[in-house]
Amino acid sequence: MSRRVSIDGLADAVMQELDNYADTTTDGVKAAVKKAANTVKKEITAGAPEKSGRYAKSWRTKTTKESSSVLEITVYSPTRYMLAHLLEHGHAMRNGGRVAARVHIAPAEQDGIEQLEDEIGRTLRNG
Repeated sequence: MSRRVSIDGLADAVMQELDNYADTTTDGVKAAVKKAANTVKKEITAGAPEKSGRYAKSWRTKTTKESSSVLEITVYSPTRYMLAHLLEHGHAMRNGGRVAARVHIAPAEQDGIEQLEDEIGRTLRNG
């Protein structure tokens, strides 16, 4: 795209193009955040230990902060939150001994981070 701009209007033209780029990349980054949050939720659900299945089904995503340039999404378990730490890190049993850890949140989080970095990089490269 080319257009003629006088010297007097150069600053305005540059600012307009920078605003357009910022809007485009912000939308792309927000879409990447939503996609990564859903991926993390699906991976936690898939990797969660299954006894009755209620723990795995309890995971949700919630938009905790959103503005024109910020999007923060939380992946959480509203009803079984007290089990997450115990299952992820293991715990002591009442009669002695320990229950082994069943790591399922940390790998999902790491995959989500990698996916988000890739998506953001792709968005910034492609505009």
